[in-house]
Amino acid sequence: MNLKDILAVSGMPGLYKLVNSRNNGLLVTGLDDSARTIFCSTRKHQFTPMETVAIYTMSDTIELSTIFERMLDQVDENPPVAPNCKKDEIEDYFSSIVPDYDEDRVYISDMKKVIKWFNTLNEKGYLTAPPASDEEE
Repeated sequence: MNLKDILAVSGMPGLYKLVNSRNNGLLVTGLDDSARTIFCSTRKHQFTPMETVAIYTMSDTIELSTIFERMLDQVDENPPVAPNCKKDEIEDYFSSIVPDYDEDRVYISDMKKVIKWFNTLNEKGYLTAPPASDEEE
């Protein structure tokens, strides 16, 4: 799973791939758009790397990459629901992926975001595991 250079940018919809960093902002390219590079100023935007995002559980937090792995493992028998379907359907699906999520701190909007991000990253091939290297053996 390759979430290293994937970012969420405040005030901008979708996910972005980090191209380069400057002292006053970042150069990013959208995953949904063409290969157009955009400069995002640190004065106007906040940046959230996908590898640092976590979901609250009753005991601690669970990393987004772990949630994506669970979703990927269950994609055949339990496919993700549409992000615009009913609240109950989204909560049922999310509880099947993360059974112990904290219902007081994880909102329906968070669940929708996770599902949208999963769909986008899965379509673009960022959730496939890299081939095993000889160093691990």
